[in-house]
Amino acid sequence: MRLGFSPFTAGLDYRQAFELAGELGLFLEIAYDQHEIDPRLPSANTLAEMGRAAGVGFTLHLPFVDWNLASLVPSVAHLSFERTQRALEFGAQIGAFCSVLHTGSVPLRHPEALERAWQFLHEALGRLELSIPVALENLGLDPSDLLQTPAELCELLHAHPRYGFCLDVGHAQVALGPQGPRTYHALLAERLQHWHLHDNHGHSDEHLPCGRGQVDWAWVRRALEGFQGTVALEVTGGIEGIRQSVALLRGVS
Repeated sequence: MRLGFSPFTAGLDYRQAFELAGELGLFLEIAYDQHEIDPRLPSANTLAEMGRAAGVGFTLHLPFVDWNLASLVPSVAHLSFERTQRALEFGAQIGAFCSVLHTGSVPLRHPEALERAWQFLHEALGRLELSIPVALENLGLDPSDLLQTPAELCELLHAHPRYGFCLDVGHAQVALGPQGPRTYHALLAERLQHWHLHDNHGHSDEHLPCGRGQVDWAWVRRALEGFQGTVALEVTGGIEGIRQSVALLRGVS
């Protein structure tokens, strides 16, 4: 497997992130929203050059801030689609191994609204031009998330074979309890392309360093044996949070 981390979640700037990634042999998961929000950040071409110079690769988290691909408001859904398409082009320019996509929300839990939101999401997933691989991430953390269950994500992926699956272990534990990660893995292991790893105590999405909460890391390490895709740490705690998490996953005491 390829192992990396999110500088955004860790609270590191690119200088710190590239130094740490080079030292530990990690890739960086880039938060595209940051690059939309802050024009001072490197362009895609500059970021690609920085990666080549440091010997560091990338994955990409597609937009999710003020974004909703399943929005019932056509202008919101259209803008979200355009932002996602631009982000995929950005990912191709930096040579991202893969990208991660959320699946939208619908606060209005009326049957007709849910039906329309599903329709809009299916249409958007069918229309996106995938210049890099895209993995759909499990959510179910909030009552407004369109997808609430592993079965719903399984159904969506069955309908869209171009997409892979991103297993977010922390999300699965908050949504379904200690067996949540296993449940998603059992259903969707064949589509598994990318992992998000972080810890919590089962009540909220804390994004703690691995080993600081209640995730079953012995199971995670067994499940990762032989995995050929990418694994990104989404942990807080700065440099030490990354180091602790990498040590746990690599079995370093």
